[in-house]
Amino acid sequence: MPAFIKLSNVSWSTPDGRPLFSGLDLGFGTDRTGLVGRNGVGKTTLLKLISGELQPQSGTITSGGRLGVLRQGVQVKAEEMLGDLFGVTEALAVLRRAEAGEATAEELASADWKLEARIASALDRAGIDGEPETRLVELSGGQRTRAGLAALIFAEPDFLILDEPTNNLDRDGRQAVIDLIANWRAGAIVVSHDRELLETMDAIVELTSLGVTSYGGNWSQYRQRKALELAAAEQDLADAEKRVAVVARSAQATAERQARRDRIGRKKAARGDMPRIVAGGLKERSEATGGDNARLVERRRSQALEDAAAARGKIEILEPLFVTLSPARLPANKVVLKVDSVTAGYRSAEPVLSDLSFDIVGPERIAVTGPNGSGKTTLLALVTAQLKPRIGTVSVMTKCAMLDQQVSLLDPSASIRDNFLRMNPGADENACRAALARFMFRADAALRSVSTLSGGQLLRAGMACVLGGSEPPSLLILDEPTNHLDIDSIAAVEVGLRAYDGALLVVSHDEVFLQGIGITRRLELPTGHSPA
Repeated sequence: MPAFIKLSNVSWSTPDGRPLFSGLDLGFGTDRTGLVGRNGVGKTTLLKLISGELQPQSGTITSGGRLGVLRQGVQVKAEEMLGDLFGVTEALAVLRRAEAGEATAEELASADWKLEARIASALDRAGIDGEPETRLVELSGGQRTRAGLAALIFAEPDFLILDEPTNNLDRDGRQAVIDLIANWRAGAIVVSHDRELLETMDAIVELTSLGVTSYGGNWSQYRQRKALELAAAEQDLADAEKRVAVVARSAQATAERQARRDRIGRKKAARGDMPRIVAGGLKERSEATGGDNARLVERRRSQALEDAAAARGKIEILEPLFVTLSPARLPANKVVLKVDSVTAGYRSAEPVLSDLSFDIVGPERIAVTGPNGSGKTTLLALVTAQLKPRIGTVSVMTKCAMLDQQVSLLDPSASIRDNFLRMNPGADENACRAALARFMFRADAALRSVSTLSGGQLLRAGMACVLGGSEPPSLLILDEPTNHLDIDSIAAVEVGLRAYDGALLVVSHDEVFLQGIGITRRLELPTGHSPA
């Protein structure tokens, strides 16, 4: 029986009562399907429902076949190794005992002698070097993503369930994932804003506030059909609204003509120009005609309004994000960051960064680039004092703030409003609400708990709290800021950051984004000693 996933009449609401899905019907076969939609529309929640991590509040989800799930960010424990992701720790231990001549006869008989070769093949397909005994904490975020994907390949599931699989990956890693999906012959459901990856899909499923729509073909084909549908819907709406206006004008003209005839009749009757019985008959016919006209006009008006409402219901009402910031007023000659001869890492024998020196002067915009494992996250940990250098010094000489991928500066148990007021103690309620509104958190949206936000909403809330105040930091540090943003939000953030007059230190693999925010200098880190 072919593998399948079927959702029937599924409904689900957030813990604060906000409905995400209602009566959702959706099916997946063994195609590669891209799941797209704006931040907060419920893409990750839908994956969790499909994988069984969440249960629908009503409706059913059935599937045939084994699911392999890769979530955003592979969380690891300090003692976990690469082999643990593959679920073969004991099988590898048997092989090690066999190599040492310590295995029992029963273990030798059951040993999987091709296990390491199969693991190596899966790692190679995901574009990562490493040994099963490599500790996961020694890998960068991008390397962990690739390792998690390799473990899925190794398990050979009937469906891959992937949530933003190219996040954190360097160019080679992204290409490895794109090639893997392009050659995947089983089912796959992929949440992504990576247009290059979406081009490899067989179908696109779009989630919007209006519901869910399936499109055959890849990203480009979806965009073409979507544009045609939107143009047709807008034309239908324009035609319907025109009919509403025509009916209204016609009704007004008919009423005015009838009123004129009635006035003439009343004048003749008052002058005695017609017998009373004739006048009474004219009055009755006038009233009947007026009533018929009124009913006809109302039917036409109702139909036109109905057509306009139907056309309007096909068009999603979207509120664009406009990011506007207060000035940081950073002088052009002020040194804001000085890194002097720094050597740092997590193991003394193998430093990740060696003898690194650079300054940021004035409103420079520096992109930190390099392959996964080269030390980009280590550098940010040094600048934010989360890690101390073994040799050298790191000096931050101005007010700074960092937005990491988890936006950890926000208290997840508090509301967006309360986080803003905590981080901007001089702001009053009006200033707070105005700042949050600029980042599309208006009215009750500002009172949402941070723990209920999607990845893209979380970053937007972090930017609102850090940059929305009257005195934004002079140095802003961003770690992969586009990972959880939809394509339209990325463009809006680019516009906002171009207007920011402070210094930027940005880690990103999104070359289009780096060009969009006007990077002035690049700090290329070489590959370090870590695996991959």
